[in-house]
Amino acid sequence: MLLLAAAGKARAGASARDALRSYGLRDARLRTVAWAAAIVAEAGLAVAVAIDVDAAFAAAALLAAFALAQVLAIARGRAGAPCGCFGGRSRLGWSSVARTGLLAGAFLALPLLPHTKPSADAWLGIGLGVALVGLAALGVALLALARELGELRLAVAPQAALSIDHEGPELGSRVGLIDRFEGDPGSRWLVAAFTSPNCSLCAALEPSLRLLANDPDVELLLFDEDADGDAWEALAVPGSPYAVVLAPDGEVLAKGTFNSLYQLESLLGSAQVHA
Repeated sequence: MLLLAAAGKARAGASARDALRSYGLRDARLRTVAWAAAIVAEAGLAVAVAIDVDAAFAAAALLAAFALAQVLAIARGRAGAPCGCFGGRSRLGWSSVARTGLLAGAFLALPLLPHTKPSADAWLGIGLGVALVGLAALGVALLALARELGELRLAVAPQAALSIDHEGPELGSRVGLIDRFEGDPGSRWLVAAFTSPNCSLCAALEPSLRLLANDPDVELLLFDEDADGDAWEALAVPGSPYAVVLAPDGEVLAKGTFNSLYQLESLLGSAQVHA
């Protein structure tokens, strides 16, 4: 715990130093000295306790002093301010006082425990416990990473399908491809999706295509590069995956290369604008 606290302070850097304002340290130089001294004291005592268990008394005294400082800061109305215990994110409160007091009590009791040498089974149990704690920490880290990736994806604005003027059929033109569709009266948009048998992205987009096909306003038809080469050539399709949105009369309302469901739906949005 001492090493964890020292590492947290060192990693937090400026935010940990600024947290010392909560204890009345207004001078920046004095805060830097106190921050460095706390790191050295905690790390040094951690090593000392590992070497000689009697050093735990000094660690208990240090933590008791930290708890007293937190109580005085709370009494001055600083509850909720950064406490700098494990870096810049820890907050002052009675919970932080209780945590620091419990740690002080644990270090105080450590030298008083009976000295025993663990058996082989005990060492195996300790190792298993450490491994389980490590797996739990890894699980938490993976969840945190997944959350950060999710926030990053939400922060990055999605892009519409790529539509180049001189690729594919001209917007506003009418194509004979309309004859391939069944012409369901309830369909508002006719979507021709062009795929290739060796296109891994096309295979990955199959669920998105099935989802779009379930839309009652859409009639979707797939055109394979090998089986429907004539349709590819007639519409000058540049590659796959590619989609063309047609009106019921065969007018080209939107076109473009897509690589996600959002981009495929953006073609329907473009078609609605041009309809």
